[in-house]
Amino acid sequence: MSRLYEKYKKEIVAELQKDLSIKNIMAVPKLEKIVINIGVGDANQNIKLLDTAQKELSLITGQWPAIGRAKKSISQFKLREGQAIACYVTLRGKKMYEFFDRLVNIVLPRVRDFRGIPFNSFDGRGNYTLGMKDQLVFPEIDYTKVDRPRGMNITIVTSAENDKDAYAFLKKMGMPFIEAM
Repeated sequence: MSRLYEKYKKEIVAELQKDLSIKNIMAVPKLEKIVINIGVGDANQNIKLLDTAQKELSLITGQWPAIGRAKKSISQFKLREGQAIACYVTLRGKKMYEFFDRLVNIVLPRVRDFRGIPFNSFDGRGNYTLGMKDQLVFPEIDYTKVDRPRGMNITIVTSAENDKDAYAFLKKMGMPFIEAM
C-alpha cells in the first residue's frame, strides 16, 4: 500500500482513538473516497474543451474521468438537459491515499502565497471540499500545453460523524489547516 496508509494504520489510528476517546477501533475516522470535479461551462459552445479537461484530470489522478451532464435546461446559459458540462473522478483505495499524499505534500505547498487551507469548508457531516483555482500546481501538468487555467473541486469524504472529528483526522493525516477549529 502507500506510505500514508501505512502511517495511518500504525500511528494515526491509535492517536485518534486516544484523542477522540473512541473505544472501538472500527469507529476511528478514515478516508472513504476523494472526488475531483472540473466544471467546463464553455463546453456547450466547444466540446473540445471538455476533452482537454478530461485528459488533464486523467494525468492528475491516473484514472479516466466520467462525464457529468446537465440535470435540467437553463435558457439563459444556453444549456440543455443531458448536455456534457463537467468531468469527474472518484478515487478509492490505493489511488486515493497516493493522491491525498501528493495533494498535501507536493501540490498545496506549490500554490502561490499559500498559508494553509481554511477549516470552514466542512459540510457538517465530516466531509471537506477544497477549491483549486488552477491545474498548473499539479506537477503532472505540462504548462506549455495548457490552453487556459481550469479550476477544480476536490471533495474528501471521511467516515467521521461530525466536523470536529474530521478536522482532527485530516490534521493528523497532514492537511495544512490555517488555525485550530
